[in-house]
Amino acid sequence: MRIEDYALIGDTQSAALVARDGSIDWLCLPRFDSPACFAKLLGDESNGFWRLAPAGHEMATRRAYADDTLILETVWETSTGTVKVVDFMPPRHANPALVRIVEGVSGTVDMTTEISIRFDYGRIIPWTRRFGGRLHAIGGPDSVWIDAPLDLEGSGDRHIGTFTVAAGERRSFVFTWHPSHQPEPHGIDPGEQLAETSRFWEEWVSRCWLPGRHRAAVVRSLITLKALTYSPTGGIVAAPTTSLPEHLGGVRNWDYRYCWLRDAAMTLDALTESGYVTEAGAWLDWLLRAIAGRPEDLQIMYGVAGERRLPEQTLDWLPGYEGSRPVRIGNDAAGQLQLDVYGEVLNCFYRARKLGLPPHDYAWSTACRLMDFLERSWAQPDEGLWEVRGPRRHFVHSKVMAWVAADRQVRAIKELGHTGPLRRWRAMRDRIHAEVCTKGFDRERGTFTQSYGSHEVDAALLLIPIVGFLPPEDRRVTGTIEAIERELMTDCFVLRYPVSESNDIDGLPGAEGAFLACSFWLAEALSLVGRKDEAMALFERLLALTNDVGLLAEEYDPVQGRHLGNFPQAFTHLQLVHTALALC
Repeated sequence: MRIEDYALIGDTQSAALVARDGSIDWLCLPRFDSPACFAKLLGDESNGFWRLAPAGHEMATRRAYADDTLILETVWETSTGTVKVVDFMPPRHANPALVRIVEGVSGTVDMTTEISIRFDYGRIIPWTRRFGGRLHAIGGPDSVWIDAPLDLEGSGDRHIGTFTVAAGERRSFVFTWHPSHQPEPHGIDPGEQLAETSRFWEEWVSRCWLPGRHRAAVVRSLITLKALTYSPTGGIVAAPTTSLPEHLGGVRNWDYRYCWLRDAAMTLDALTESGYVTEAGAWLDWLLRAIAGRPEDLQIMYGVAGERRLPEQTLDWLPGYEGSRPVRIGNDAAGQLQLDVYGEVLNCFYRARKLGLPPHDYAWSTACRLMDFLERSWAQPDEGLWEVRGPRRHFVHSKVMAWVAADRQVRAIKELGHTGPLRRWRAMRDRIHAEVCTKGFDRERGTFTQSYGSHEVDAALLLIPIVGFLPPEDRRVTGTIEAIERELMTDCFVLRYPVSESNDIDGLPGAEGAFLACSFWLAEALSLVGRKDEAMALFERLLALTNDVGLLAEEYDPVQGRHLGNFPQAFTHLQLVHTALALC
């Protein structure tokens, strides 16, 4: 399957990817970052999958989410009849569950189900047995119980069942995970859980106030962002997958099942602007717990419960998506210095208060401590928002976001009634601004550059007018936009920065696709500088890249016409929301 051939289902604690052929190829339980029990996405059928489809048929005729929910409906039209498979994960109760309901629509359809459970990312072949009419698989700490309307027969490395469904008939399958040391879990009623899941999502979406002709795309993006929220803590993962490549066959394969402060802060900004203040409050509580301690120990990412140790390792037994190796879990970027994160977090604090989040005394004291560290550290080189694995540099975007941190703290004092060293922070803000305009601007070319003294441009420079560092009409802003259009555009989409053998900025070999969030930044920047028709045209072209159920990956390859990178990507969907708000 292509990356865009997948759809997402989830219960706001974990998630699964369902392919257009009816196969669930990725599922991590009980959390987003737990080992996968279906890992075909990064390997083959021997690494675990669960297919449910008409016998002898490949791709479904069509599929869609049921209204504004995360309930997936996949339809096959065959020569003998039509059948629909409804896939969803109910709101979490005692144990995580995945439900698949087969509904006969017309005629009769012969169905086949094949399931191969492989714990620990496809490595552990579990013991399986029948117990009280249920299929039970156990391996190490993991245990799965499958309730099925027929006996699943063992066949080699999988269990297979065939049945016929007629118009009006319904057959239900329930896949329940629980710790292997605990007693057998109780079964659930699939029909009741379907109704409960539908009510959950419909109630949540009803709080969205957004109007406009792009409402459907925005709501789907908001649902996706909510689905990537780990509800017990409020943390938000960047994506539910690991190691989907930024370049097919390459090494740019990263684990995104963690909570980046930058991504989460931007996500909460998008949710708050759309009416979801409760989520902002939950994330703020998660953040304050995660970063408790010395401000100099702030990490750019954490686990969903605030874990700090995310050691990176490779899974050598998995061949990777279309041969893209290595497959990685964990992420060593957690130890990088990325100064822009301080600006994102402090901007989020400020924006959340302005948009209605109640005051939180500990949040302000934390913000002041973060500023104390940034005052001492903003002049250092860092790895920047793109998490380069080459040498540290004085990235212009990092300095701009340090300016944002100081600016938002000044505004918090003046507009929200907080107390703090106003004069000192204002002076810091002015120093950063002057330095960036002197050292980060190429006067001959009329553009800001990726880092001090460099020749390259960077798509993150598009944020300069968006965050208010310079007004949109400033010639330095329009010159930078024009330089990015000349040097980073590929088929109307925007690369993050030039990737070539002569530019070793990220310390990695190989190319990558166009970064979709950057293209949304360009649309928003074009709107700010008065090029509104071009902005809307680009925005609608980006919307046209969404797959059949409205989802977007991290990147897009305009040559092959394929999605790339982890999927679905929170960073992409939150920028879709921001751009829609800016254009409406």
